[in-house]
Amino acid sequence: MASKDLYIQLFSIHGLIRGQNLELGRDTDTGGQTKYVLELASALGRHPRVRKVDLFTRLVRDKTVSSDYAKPVEQVSGNVRIVRIQCGGGKYLRKELLWPHLDEYVDKTLKFAKDEGELPDIVHGHYADGGYVASELTRFWGVPFIFTAHSLGWLKKQNLAQQGFSDTEMDKKYRLHHRLQVEEEVLGRAELIITSTRQEIEKQYRHYESCQNAQFCVIPPGIDNEKFFPFYELPEDEEARDAVMRARYFVQQELERFFTSQEKPLILALSRPDHHKNIAGLITAYGRDNELKAIANLAVFAGIRKDIAAMDENEQEVLTELLLLMDKFDLYGKLAIPKRHEVEHEVPALYRLAARSNGVFVNPSFRENFGLTLIEAAATGLPIVGPLDGGPRDIVENCQNGLLVDTHDPEAISSAIKEILIDPDRWKKFSQNGIEGVRDHYVWDAHCQKYIEQLGHLLVEGFQPQQTYLDSEGIGKRFTNIHKFFISDIDDTLIGDREAIQQLSERLAPLRERIGFGVATGREARSALQALRDWNAPAPDIIISSVGTEIYYGSGLMPDRGWKSHISYQWQREEIRQTLQELPFLEMQEDLAQREFKLSYYMDAENADDQLAAIHRLLADKRLRYYLIYSRSRYLDILPYRASKGKAIRYLSYKWNISLGNILVAGDTDNDEEMLRGEMLGVVVGNYSPELEKLRGLHHVYFADAHYAAGILEGFDYYDFLE
Repeated sequence: MASKDLYIQLFSIHGLIRGQNLELGRDTDTGGQTKYVLELASALGRHPRVRKVDLFTRLVRDKTVSSDYAKPVEQVSGNVRIVRIQCGGGKYLRKELLWPHLDEYVDKTLKFAKDEGELPDIVHGHYADGGYVASELTRFWGVPFIFTAHSLGWLKKQNLAQQGFSDTEMDKKYRLHHRLQVEEEVLGRAELIITSTRQEIEKQYRHYESCQNAQFCVIPPGIDNEKFFPFYELPEDEEARDAVMRARYFVQQELERFFTSQEKPLILALSRPDHHKNIAGLITAYGRDNELKAIANLAVFAGIRKDIAAMDENEQEVLTELLLLMDKFDLYGKLAIPKRHEVEHEVPALYRLAARSNGVFVNPSFRENFGLTLIEAAATGLPIVGPLDGGPRDIVENCQNGLLVDTHDPEAISSAIKEILIDPDRWKKFSQNGIEGVRDHYVWDAHCQKYIEQLGHLLVEGFQPQQTYLDSEGIGKRFTNIHKFFISDIDDTLIGDREAIQQLSERLAPLRERIGFGVATGREARSALQALRDWNAPAPDIIISSVGTEIYYGSGLMPDRGWKSHISYQWQREEIRQTLQELPFLEMQEDLAQREFKLSYYMDAENADDQLAAIHRLLADKRLRYYLIYSRSRYLDILPYRASKGKAIRYLSYKWNISLGNILVAGDTDNDEEMLRGEMLGVVVGNYSPELEKLRGLHHVYFADAHYAAGILEGFDYYDFLE
């Protein structure tokens, strides 16, 4: 790799991400992952081999959140941007509600990339939703895909089961079954899985079948040393020093509202309000231990809140429990549970304030994949107490700066805190070890160096993704250069004259780098591909099959999942089928003609107008949404109301940013009528069905004299399409 040659895209879809003043703890979706991806993006941007980094997240236009999250592009630094793509409307949605909208996110990201005129060298998905989006994009672009889970559905399922949740309840609230399916698929596609600890691989990933042959790399995250510096230091820069002093003053003022004895050491906890964070366990440990209450104050920063009653049910339960425990143990004057904190400056100031008081930082979580707050505390010189699980094991092994305990046992928590507080020599040793250990093991520059080294193994000549449907380079790479498209019906339009097909192929061949070719047919995709091969037609970039209900790319028939997601809206196939059973004049076509998004019937034309009216009336009475096609006086297809050949082409026009005026379509029957209308350049071949005569005289519809492919060639010349 040459210097400054890498363009990296990171995907972290849920939560609220902005370049400054992260709202960590605002809700369960805006936590450590948010900070991780932003700092990773910034650190990668500083690496000498990285030219550009884009961090993709969701665009949110919602009065309940800052307008910052509605900016499509935010420049974080010279070569680092946050790119926001809208999906599922503008409202802020929790991550469990985003699953149905991720294919829309993929489509709009493809469009964004086409607009930008540049594809990434690497895509890196974070969490299952970001992993899904990134893995879908690599199917189109043919670039390496890296995945970081942050947390896995398998572990969440175990914890929910321990809390008494049934599988049905888990699915209803957390869409857990779907998440686990997505994780299996994503893990199987990833060229590299990056974890923060070895424990994640050994105890979590091993439960996924697709991980048996996966390539893992353990790279611990870093921290921002300019923010998280030792408690006894101050920045040299005057402006930065002023910001630090202001933050110190404000956090002191905030805590003074709660404590009657300011001089005591401070026990600090900082996390979002979530059951598995076990904040209640820490308060219980403190409340039960009279000796600990006598020697130290406790400050719990459990997210950001305004009105508990307006918060998510899980957060309400946690915060209500904390306040009840405060009252139960009569911790007034000893326990602080502030409503808010500012992440940029106040959180580092809190760590340093606790360190200056000879206090302790406690992470009482039941499980912790890594524990970013533990290394933040360590960097400031604040000793730690954490769970005997996951990332904290690695942190304490590397830094020797605290104690690990069974956080299910309140007495074990309080005992560990006291061991540190009452032994000044031990406190001093842990404090200094933490500062030095973080500098040695948890630095973003070192993380990025190892990251880039791993990319070097992936970015080799001839790279092929783990799962590819394409014979050559990714279809997305090809479509970046395509600005015109020719799409034809197959039977009796494209095929029928072998000599004309040969001429068409010869004229298209030298132009294929900038002109795409596709077919739109009633045939099933494999049948369509076989017909093209039998007639020596050009290899298609796109196959729109089953009368517009399915879209595939290339001879590998890679399905367009975005189209499937789009047309599935309000499609009630079984109800439509049962409703139409009442009509004796309809005969179901053979099983091979039936598809997930297509019901196909035979219907004689003798009383077609009355019969079609009866169909429309019956389906309307049931309030069923659909699109009906009756062609060749014999064949009737019922499709989702969002589906048809023409709608599929318009969808592709949007997705790949190809103007409708640069798309030429050709057809011969009333089955093709809808795609021939509108802004596209329409060609009706000379052997057309009489039903298309009604289109004569319409703007952008040319009636050729020649038949089959020869008529298409005539249309090419009429529109100067190949120029």
